[in-house]
Amino acid sequence: MSLDIEKSFTTERYQVSYPVLAEQDNLRLDQFVMIHLPTLSRQFLKKKIDKGEVVISGRKPPHKPSVKVHAGERVTVTTHNDGMIEDEFWHGEVVPRDIEPTIIWEDQGLLVINKPPFMITHPAGKNLFYCATVWYETILKHTMHSIHRLDRETSGILMLGKNPKAAQKVSLLFEEEKVRKCYFLIAHKNPNAKAFPFTAKERLGRDDNAIPRGLISAYPEESEEGKDAETHFELVLEKDNYVLALAFPHTGRQHQIRVHAACNGYPLLGDKLYNGDSSIFIRFKDDTATAEDHEKMQIPRQALHAVALKLSYPTETMRHFIAPLPKDLSDWIEGKLGINHAEVEALIKDKVETFLT
Repeated sequence: MSLDIEKSFTTERYQVSYPVLAEQDNLRLDQFVMIHLPTLSRQFLKKKIDKGEVVISGRKPPHKPSVKVHAGERVTVTTHNDGMIEDEFWHGEVVPRDIEPTIIWEDQGLLVINKPPFMITHPAGKNLFYCATVWYETILKHTMHSIHRLDRETSGILMLGKNPKAAQKVSLLFEEEKVRKCYFLIAHKNPNAKAFPFTAKERLGRDDNAIPRGLISAYPEESEEGKDAETHFELVLEKDNYVLALAFPHTGRQHQIRVHAACNGYPLLGDKLYNGDSSIFIRFKDDTATAEDHEKMQIPRQALHAVALKLSYPTETMRHFIAPLPKDLSDWIEGKLGINHAEVEALIKDKVETFLT
């Protein structure tokens, strides 16, 4: 038996086959698949099993979610691109999307794009087709190389390599922390929040006992737990206990900006994980979010936008890129705070040019 995970991908269908290992013998089918695809909700997975899109080798589908898998078998999961599988819902309605990413800059080796919210960097979980790499592979008819990543909900500047040489060169700059980044955020201001400007140095680490899995915890700077992390925050403007701010991360830890902002009194608008009640994330994932959950979040995704980036490419000369604000954040700023988004973008540009020099 091959112990490898086998994948087959086209723009119309994504198929992946997982081996059942000895320690997984006698697991329920739905439990086995959840190990490999933890981002899928139980309801979504049950529908896939019922439709015969989850198949145990040597057995005729459809199966029941409770059927047991056995060591030596393989489980193949197929996902068809029906145009709806990656829809995001808000109050039971599909969230409108800025469908197309826009190109900010390109040459023969690199694409710099403004990634829309909910577009993933590369295929993962149930997000297999609305992906930056897949999008441009379909257009350019050749392989695109992922250089760095943004969270699915986070919009903004993303770099993709058109060839391995360019991708490797820029990836090395990220690894050596020679790329300077700036993120725009909208956050609630909690009582006793730290005054701007400030630099957060809490150490960050994954809490294996947390629910949901993958939650990142913050520890005091002098702690031996977690890994060192540093983010500088600058205020753009403040109104009605909301702040519009810029974050300049000096390290690249997972969820760094969101955690550093939250633990210093500024939980991001729309952040389902780091708002003080991570059970909200579970309810949205399981399609059981309440009216109160929606009211607390206010928008369907975390209000985080990779607004600027500076690096030396393709020569040693430094250049920086700025991504305009996405429509959803601009609309919230104008509708909730009554501030024209062009005014905000002008303030952002001034601060970016000051702090990325």
